[in-house]
Amino acid sequence: MSVFSHTSDTEIQTDREHDSEASAHNGSRRDKTQSSHSTGVGDSGRWSTQRIAIYALFVALAMAVSFLGIPIIPNFNWLKFDPSGIVCLIAGFAFSPAAAAIVAILSFLPHVFNDPWGTLIAIIVLLALCMPSSVIYKRHPTRVRAAIGIIVGSVCALIMAIALNLLITPIYTGWPVERVVSIIVPALLPFNLIKFTVDGVATFLIYKPISNYLNR
Repeated sequence: MSVFSHTSDTEIQTDREHDSEASAHNGSRRDKTQSSHSTGVGDSGRWSTQRIAIYALFVALAMAVSFLGIPIIPNFNWLKFDPSGIVCLIAGFAFSPAAAAIVAILSFLPHVFNDPWGTLIAIIVLLALCMPSSVIYKRHPTRVRAAIGIIVGSVCALIMAIALNLLITPIYTGWPVERVVSIIVPALLPFNLIKFTVDGVATFLIYKPISNYLNR
């Protein structure tokens, strides 16, 4: 009788030790998972100091490259390409649609003082490019979904760019709407097609390594 009791007590103690080890192991795994997502990638929207710092870096980078406008359509030097769209797309893919919106809006704020109407167009077009792209990608983060998201976002941005130029350009240039319509095919359409193609291809090629690095 005493042997049976001793054996049962020993088994119970062993089981408890196994349970404690399993709990400690699971807790360690949870801590590692939370640590690996401390930058904000998949961290359920938590705002950490590190995440805010990385967002600030994206905003600063997009803001810097937004001043690097390059005319790409002859005789329409006011249509300038800059790679800020690439930065915003990567922010959306690496973090969230909200991150893309934050980067798109804040990065163009300095331009408000020099060109308010043009800045308004640029911000809205950037949002039209980055928001659908990142929403589609984040639902199923695969290469195929990234490509689909970029294509959908580019189409939305192209439509928005043409529509906003028809609505807003006559306000601050004094042009009649007919004149804006006359430059859609020779200027607005090719400019935006080139811009969104470059933004999309560059993003597709580099977003994964950057996302993996941020998610380490």
